[in-house]
Amino acid sequence: MVFLNILDYALIDEGSNARDALGQTTELARYADELGYHRYWVPEQHNALSIASSAPEMLMMHLAAATKSIRVGSGGVMIPHYSPYKIAENFRMLEALHPARIDLGIGNSTGGRIVSKVLNEEKEERLPYEQQVTDIQKYLTGETTQEHRFQKLIATPVIDTLPEIWMLGAGGKSTKIATEYGTAYSYAHFIKPSEVGADIIATYRKNFKASVFHEKPNVSISVFVVIAETKEEAEELSKAFDLWMASLETAKNPPYFPSVETAKKRQYSSFEKQKINQIRKRMIVGNPAHVKEEIIKLAEFYQADEVTLIPNFPGAANRMKGIQLLADAFKLRGKQK
Repeated sequence: MVFLNILDYALIDEGSNARDALGQTTELARYADELGYHRYWVPEQHNALSIASSAPEMLMMHLAAATKSIRVGSGGVMIPHYSPYKIAENFRMLEALHPARIDLGIGNSTGGRIVSKVLNEEKEERLPYEQQVTDIQKYLTGETTQEHRFQKLIATPVIDTLPEIWMLGAGGKSTKIATEYGTAYSYAHFIKPSEVGADIIATYRKNFKASVFHEKPNVSISVFVVIAETKEEAEELSKAFDLWMASLETAKNPPYFPSVETAKKRQYSSFEKQKINQIRKRMIVGNPAHVKEEIIKLAEFYQADEVTLIPNFPGAANRMKGIQLLADAFKLRGKQK
C-alpha cells in the first residue's frame, strides 16, 4: 500500500486574503487527518504573494496543535538561510510538544537573488550544504562524543524522540546526502518529471546507509493534482492552475490564485501555451478513479513508498472535496494510521 500525503501551499484564492487562506489550510489539515492521510506538509515560500506559507515551522506548530494523529512537516525548510543550531532547536521544540508526529523536510532553494540577499545580508559566509545537514543531525541527536567544532553544544529542549528527516530534491546533491546521511528522500516529480528520476531513486535505495533517523530507505514523490467528481469538472478547475503556473513560469508574481472565471478570460501567448503544455507533465488531472490509477502508476514507476499530493486548484471547498474523493477512492479511512 502506498501512503498518501498532502503538501499544502496555503493558497490565497482570488477575492480572499492570507488570513483566510491560513484558516482554510487549518481546516484542510483537520479534514486530511480525519480522512486518513499520512503526512501534511507546508512549504517555505518567500515573496510569493499568492501563497501564505512563508514560515513553515510556525505554521507546523499551529497545524500540529489543530490535528490529532497526522504527521506534520516542512516541505521544506530552506537551510542555506538559517543556523543549523536554530533549526534543530525549532524542530526539537515541535517534536517535544508533538512526539512522533514531526517531519523536517530539508531544501536547498534560495528563493531568488533578492530573497537570498535579504535573508543573508548579515552573514560573512555560508556553510556548505553538507555541513549544514551534518550539524542539524548532530544537534537533533544530542551527539557530543564525535569530533565537531561545537562538540559540547546541546540543542534544547532535550527530548527522547527524533523528528524524521527528509531531503527534498530532484537528484544531484540532495540524493547523495540522503544516501550518505541516512535520511528519507522526497523526489520532486512536480518540478522535474523524468525517467532519470527512477534511476536516481534506485541508486538511493541501493546505496542507503542506515542512521538513527531511518533504518531503511524511504521514498516519497510529489505531484500536482486536480481532483473533481468528473473529468470535465477537473479540467475546468485546472484552467486556474494553468494561469497561475503560467504567471509564475514567466517571472510574474500573481497577487492571488485565480478563479476559473478569470482564467477563462485569459488569452495566452504561444510561449505561455508551450509552458502550460510542459507543466501538464508535472500534474494529474481527473476524476477520483483516474487520479488513483495515475498515482499508482507513478508510485510503481518510481518505486515510491509514499506519494505527496499538491492540491493547487481554486476554492477551499473544492480542495476539501478533492481530497475526500481521493480518500474514498483509496478507501483510506484508518488504513494509514
